[in-house]
Amino acid sequence: MIEELRDLLGEGKVSAMAEVLKEHGCDRWNFSHLPEVVVFAESREDVVAVMKFAYARDIPVTTRGAGVGYVGGCVPLHGGIALSVARMNRITELAPSDGVVVTEPGVITGDLQDAVRELGWYYPPDPASLRECSIGGNLATNAGGPRCLKYGVTKNYVLGVEVVMADGEVLRVGGRCHKNKTGFDLLHLFVGSEGMLGVITEATLRIIPHPQDRAMLTATFADFTKAAEAVQAILNAGHLPSALEITDQFTLKAARAYLGEDSLPKGDAHLIVEIDGRRKAIASELEELENLLCGFGALSIEAHGDEEACEKVWQLRRDFSYSLRATGLTKLNEDIVVPRSKLVELADFAAGLQEETGIPVACFGHAGDGNIHTNLMVEDYDDPVIREKADGALDILFTWILESGGVITGEHGVGLAKKRWIKDALGKEAFEAHLKVKRVFDPKGILNPGKFLDD
Repeated sequence: MIEELRDLLGEGKVSAMAEVLKEHGCDRWNFSHLPEVVVFAESREDVVAVMKFAYARDIPVTTRGAGVGYVGGCVPLHGGIALSVARMNRITELAPSDGVVVTEPGVITGDLQDAVRELGWYYPPDPASLRECSIGGNLATNAGGPRCLKYGVTKNYVLGVEVVMADGEVLRVGGRCHKNKTGFDLLHLFVGSEGMLGVITEATLRIIPHPQDRAMLTATFADFTKAAEAVQAILNAGHLPSALEITDQFTLKAARAYLGEDSLPKGDAHLIVEIDGRRKAIASELEELENLLCGFGALSIEAHGDEEACEKVWQLRRDFSYSLRATGLTKLNEDIVVPRSKLVELADFAAGLQEETGIPVACFGHAGDGNIHTNLMVEDYDDPVIREKADGALDILFTWILESGGVITGEHGVGLAKKRWIKDALGKEAFEAHLKVKRVFDPKGILNPGKFLDD
């Protein structure tokens, strides 16, 4: 197989070196499985050739972008070909006149944002890993980020995609128009499909004019409940921040240990409220928000009035994950979502789960849309006894989430990490519908096999 692929694509695009196989056998989840070969596609034609080759021989193909996912989504569980699209990293068109950008899947999200910004435009989806993750991975998982509250997730910005199907045929759906009701919505079927329905080789994305300015408030509270109540008050008062982030005591303690005691003001809960828009309107809204937070017992409030100051806060927020890893504990990063009215209940549940299991639980994330990263902090996940205990705690967590009207993933995807809960999450009928769709698009089951649709 390896030599045949080299003959087909060229020596520089195919590797079976041990270190390359190892690198492409995992993401940031705690499981790996080696592919038999790695192919570095550089064009749509390369992807077509690989898929036709694999389809004729029933070889599994697992597509990979930047490899920074958290759920094992790009782990080649059945070996075969790991198909990297990282070299397909060109922005092929910037067209503000149409409000679109056309990009290959290997473009890093932050680089796309920078290119668009230079023209005075804005691509809002902003995963915390935006300087590492790729557009293809964002499309595969329907990635989100802090600014989803106001601007929505990745699918809200996808106007069209080019997809290479399992048999090597090229499918184009959507286009460059901002409104399109022509036929079934096949476009959004591919967004969030986690590489199981086809290989996206090009995306036409919607861009919007960049807000004139932005500012933010950061506030600390005595406890998570107070901060969660403030979140509801902000939204009930008619404000729609671009981002509304909450952080709990455990995470703050880890951040102070990692970044320095003075990196954050005192308090056991932390809130970030970012607003954007016209400069005069921002000043007025910032004052209203500050008064509101004072009324909810904020221990400290700091205003950050320009883009540079806001970015320093966002860097602090991104460092929260690194701070948790620096504790030496294994971070089981769950991106559950609850109805926003249940934020306080989630905090109480997390505290109870920690007490019941003895496993610390760190909560932080996107309070405005109920997407809270509920992290189980485990001593040694490789230890079978500890792993069993942690998996039991996850069972308790996901059961409560589903019973509370929530969902098991808001932006990371299912992959391998959440596979065992997918049937409960979807329900029997919806799961069967997923299987039918999979069989239509991938009748031989070669695209990213072993993930949540496989027993």
